[in-house]
Amino acid sequence: MMDIEGLVRHDVDAHGTRIHVAEVGEGPMVLFVHGFPESWYSWRHQLPAVAAAGYRAVAIDVRGYGSSECPSEVDAYRLVNLVGDCVGVVEALGEAGAVIVGHDWGSPIASTAALLRPEVFRAVALLSVAYTPPNEFRPTDVFRMMGGDDTFYIEYFQEPGVAEAEIGTDPARWLEGMIFSASGDAPPPLPGEPTGFSVADGGRLDDRFRYPTGPLAWQGADDLAFYVGEFARAGFSGGLNRYRCVDHDWVDLRAWREAPIHQPSLYIGGEKDGPTIWGAGSIARYPETLPGLHDSVVLPGVGHWMQQEDAVGVNALLLDFLEACS
Repeated sequence: MMDIEGLVRHDVDAHGTRIHVAEVGEGPMVLFVHGFPESWYSWRHQLPAVAAAGYRAVAIDVRGYGSSECPSEVDAYRLVNLVGDCVGVVEALGEAGAVIVGHDWGSPIASTAALLRPEVFRAVALLSVAYTPPNEFRPTDVFRMMGGDDTFYIEYFQEPGVAEAEIGTDPARWLEGMIFSASGDAPPPLPGEPTGFSVADGGRLDDRFRYPTGPLAWQGADDLAFYVGEFARAGFSGGLNRYRCVDHDWVDLRAWREAPIHQPSLYIGGEKDGPTIWGAGSIARYPETLPGLHDSVVLPGVGHWMQQEDAVGVNALLLDFLEACS
């Protein structure tokens, strides 16, 4: 596990929900929000770099993960609740506002936070998942179409207990395959070969996972062990329940259909990242949907875990953005 000098970890009461935070540094607050299947630790390379630049760098365990509270109800993981957690963390730490940075599922949490509470979140950086304003298309219908003859992984995650049973057979091996398969190091599928993020009829998601043949330059065995330990504590249902709320979000956010985010914004994608590739249409719409866009960058050769795979490149982009917002 990477040691971060000066890092403090503690729990806060975020509007009635216990949220675990890891923070370092002093100055204007930058709030980091992770995705699935991750942890505050996914920001281990950003926290010290941002703190060294004169900011209070704060990463949370999203509800359902690690040391944060893990409600059992599926609808506790609606975006409006997760935005409430982010607002609660800012207030609990005595700040009036923050720049919010999200990756993977953290990106929709961050963009929704910026959309609903612009006076709290004065700027927003999104990694991997592009900003797509709420629209007329029911999310589960879209994901069903994306699967084609197979089942897209988000649709596969919808039924409570199914993915949990798969992962539970060997959580460490499942995490290793999930992380590697989405990375820029994974070999591309052969012509006509299905991707690792769809499921054949009657199959499992991990049937198509790839696995590394040696150490990864950006993730050591101790890093993977940290994630395994965090999920051993919290389980996987909390993270999976986020996927099960996409249609709830569609209803909750109907008043913000096609609404742009006006604050300063940054987008960072990866050339080999699935959501970056799928989100090309949304990225092309940024002049209308993110009128305050500072920059939109797709990092070459990088997969889904860009803040770990290319920490130097991501840090440079984030620090440039933070300086421009100050």
